[in-house]
Amino acid sequence: MPFLNLRTVKGLLTDEQKKYLMEKFTDLLVETEGGGNPDFRKMVWIQIEEEEPKHWQIGELRPTPEFVARFVQQRQAKQSK
Repeated sequence: MPFLNLRTVKGLLTDEQKKYLMEKFTDLLVETEGGGNPDFRKMVWIQIEEEEPKHWQIGELRPTPEFVARFVQQRQAKQSK
């Protein structure tokens, strides 16, 4: 039974994006580990953990809530074009 744990910065993903990732990761695990058997889907565990930006460091970057909000706004602007 696979268990996938995805950790991300809080505020980066919408509920829709989290649902999409869970569905796609489940599909991938069913195909690869479950050999394509649809019954294997019942055994896939996926957890998305969100941590406050202050708990992350990427290189020398320490994201702030404002940084995350700007990033999300820019991503949404690109997607709406």
